[in-house]
Amino acid sequence: MPDITPLTEGVIPRIMNGEDIEAPILQILGVKKINTAESERIRILISDGQYFNSYAMLSTHLNFLCEDEQLKENTIIRVDKYITSIVSKNDAGKRVFIVMGLTVLHPGDQVQKIGEPVNLLDAPASSAQKAAPTPTSLPSTSNNKSKSAKENRSFSNGNNKNTNLDQSMNTGLTNPIASLSPYHNKWVIKARVTAKSAIRSWSNAKGEGKLFSMDLMDESGEIRATAFREQCDKFYDIIQVDQVYFISRCQLKPANKQFSTLKNDFEMTFTNETVVQLCEEDASGIPEIKYDLVPISQVANMEPKAAVDVVGVCKEVGELQIFTSRTTNKEFKKRDLVLIDTSDASVTLTIWGEDAVNFDGHVQPVVLVKGARINEFNGGKSLSLGNGSNMKINPDIPEGHKLRGWFDNGGGENIKNPVSARTGAIGVSAEWRTFLEARNLGTGDKPDYFQTKGVVYMIKSQNAFYKACPQQECNKKVIDENNGHYRCEKCNAVFPNFKFRLLINMNIGDWTSNRWVTVFSDLAEQLLGRSAQEIGETMENNPTEAEEIFASINFLSYIFKIRSKVETFGDTTRNKLTVQSATPVNYKEYNKHLISIIKELTGINKI
Repeated sequence: MPDITPLTEGVIPRIMNGEDIEAPILQILGVKKINTAESERIRILISDGQYFNSYAMLSTHLNFLCEDEQLKENTIIRVDKYITSIVSKNDAGKRVFIVMGLTVLHPGDQVQKIGEPVNLLDAPASSAQKAAPTPTSLPSTSNNKSKSAKENRSFSNGNNKNTNLDQSMNTGLTNPIASLSPYHNKWVIKARVTAKSAIRSWSNAKGEGKLFSMDLMDESGEIRATAFREQCDKFYDIIQVDQVYFISRCQLKPANKQFSTLKNDFEMTFTNETVVQLCEEDASGIPEIKYDLVPISQVANMEPKAAVDVVGVCKEVGELQIFTSRTTNKEFKKRDLVLIDTSDASVTLTIWGEDAVNFDGHVQPVVLVKGARINEFNGGKSLSLGNGSNMKINPDIPEGHKLRGWFDNGGGENIKNPVSARTGAIGVSAEWRTFLEARNLGTGDKPDYFQTKGVVYMIKSQNAFYKACPQQECNKKVIDENNGHYRCEKCNAVFPNFKFRLLINMNIGDWTSNRWVTVFSDLAEQLLGRSAQEIGETMENNPTEAEEIFASINFLSYIFKIRSKVETFGDTTRNKLTVQSATPVNYKEYNKHLISIIKELTGINKI
């Protein structure tokens, strides 16, 4: 018999008491399929060698392990990811152990049962205090005959054809958001709405329509959901922020990270079959909306496009602005607010649509914003409400009351740090250089930066994109395992999807020379006016159209800010140029620069 990895003894009571245990080693003593009206779940009997727990389940995306017979009796596993989900409606605090990720260490046919574990229900109070006895939403393995008829119906083996969705919802048998995947479509989630967008309309060659999106949260994670056309009309007025709903029968697809900052690889789309039901009785186990508030002064140090939660007093209110988009001919309404807080900083917040029309700034209210998007222009940072953002006026939170008292007692009279103030029209941290003048930059230990007015000559479409890890914080290239899965070596994980990232080589020049430069994904998207996902899909499906996208910016002029650094690859040394920013030429400002050069060359300034 091979050397067997020892079990993490006595860990199950701690897990069921809510303690976070990293990678426990456990043994599976039994596996049972449970068919319900909405899903097929795999229940497992799991042991730590000292105690066993019969209230444990696999996340539905791991069901294939049982179908492939990888989780036989006595199999030893390492639990890489799990949650303990509160599922009982009648007795708060009862939990079920849900395995979200695992690694098989020893197959069951190579191992015998380890130890003589006892039922977790029989554990001493000191070991299993509040360790979640029988949840009402799971079938008991005991001989207790007093189960309610409702519970027995909920956990029939699928023979009761009259079991409907409402019954499934009301039993409390819900799936954690973190367990959802496109491979299983029979599920019910119980989630709180943390944000809801306004209704947006679109019109293109494929037609026209409208949509709204919402962010949903439970104790396992978050997910974005979007309703289109008829579903938009049906659900928009029903769904309210901060309410808890049962939701089922939505379509899942890979998340478009271009439009969502949520940490979920998938997003939901409402369909004609979607069911939404308000949770009127018990929202236990569903967290309240949490705000990760940062002082306004810190916004200046945060990355553009990041999402941030802030609370501040609205000191100034701009006029309502109404304008029409040149490309879509749509009318937009916006209003700029100036928020201040106790960090002695101010920031501009842009609000849109009905929020802008109805905003009453005469009383200088406290404004709480969740998920505001950070924008940068000429060195200044500002905030904007967008998809997934949520704004509350005079929120009933301690931070809001503290700000109200601070402002009413004279706070904010002399703000020293205007975060949204611009630092210069063309950037002050990079000197003007022609390509000829910049040929010797970047030879020191640190890179050098310069800016120049250049023309785009051509873009290499070959190898202009790559398939990257779908995790929001990771852009590592994935390895295609040729089985529908993609491995990220950096995250040490396998995913059923990926995201496209752009990595463009572009030839640009000025009047002295031309050079090849590298442009990374975010800036490439800005220049080409398309998302990396759109361009990557077009490259794979319609290369001719993709070539037209790349050619669309040929011979256009920009002010380029460029990083220059000499790098060595093997025996070869080369000066690598990377574009940091590319902005359309503001000829008024650029002409000022040219006049200053002329004056310097002719000596006019010395006369």
